[in-house]
Amino acid sequence: MEFTSLGRTALRVSRLCLGTLNLGVRTTTEEAFSILDHALDRGINFVDTANQYGWQRYKGYTEDLLGDWFALGGVRRDQVVLATKVGNPMTDLPNDQGLSARNIIASCERSLRRLRTEWIDLFQMHHIDRAAPWDEVWQAMETLVRQGKVRYVGSSNFAGWHLVEAQAAARERHFLGVVSEQCVYNLITRQAELELIPAARQYGIAVLPWSPLHGGLLSGGLRKLETGEAVKTAQGRAQQALVTHGAAVAAYEKLCDAYGMDPAEVGMAWVASHPGITAPVVGPRTLAQLDGAVRALDTELPDGLTGELETLFPPVGNGGPGPEAWAW
Repeated sequence: MEFTSLGRTALRVSRLCLGTLNLGVRTTTEEAFSILDHALDRGINFVDTANQYGWQRYKGYTEDLLGDWFALGGVRRDQVVLATKVGNPMTDLPNDQGLSARNIIASCERSLRRLRTEWIDLFQMHHIDRAAPWDEVWQAMETLVRQGKVRYVGSSNFAGWHLVEAQAAARERHFLGVVSEQCVYNLITRQAELELIPAARQYGIAVLPWSPLHGGLLSGGLRKLETGEAVKTAQGRAQQALVTHGAAVAAYEKLCDAYGMDPAEVGMAWVASHPGITAPVVGPRTLAQLDGAVRALDTELPDGLTGELETLFPPVGNGGPGPEAWAW
């Protein structure tokens, strides 16, 4: 497994981040533990979750599951770079959501208890909170860092200008600020290329793409729907994308077949090889899916295939960063 720095920090993380959205929900507990152990065996040291994950059972379930896994002992907790998130609603109460100082600190304490750990390596703001001033956000995060409960702060689902604004406020306080941004990015959803990825590269912020296969649609989703094997492809963003991208996805699967390559590995390799990408967040349900994602890191896409992918899934505007992408 290849390792890289998390943005401008000295922290070393694997080039794949194991997402836990499916663990214990679309797997059994035993299968989830096997996937986590297998990830460590393959050299993946970066694990991502959120306080809200597992909501299909109850909010906080996935953190509880990870806490049970850490409690099995060995090198599990010491070896893992653990990321979780704060901000999305945990209850209907008005202060159990957002990025107020109260909720940031209270959510961290609850996550620590569920995860059965003394510290969180990467505490991520799950979504921008336009009502929370940056001085309040950074005051809360500084408190947690000073107490040793949080090592680094990241963001998720921010715009490029949000990163700039956040860093400007952090620098005034002589605080490290945001070190990573988790954004949706794949062949179908390429808006991050316009401003988010360029801003992150300029500020030394790691980019961690979530949904690199667009909810499984780019993993041979149409074929799975035909054979009845589809799980995620039959719902959510994948199902919605079929309305507008169905023909392109069908052509994509035929193209991968023509090159003798697995669609999931092609889609993952395309994301992982893009300049500025630190570690795609993968959410496997099986050991085979995890192994496929690991193989994708070493997959070099032929020039001809890359060119045809650009035709099937063109970038926004003229391609590349703004303003060139739209101005001329």
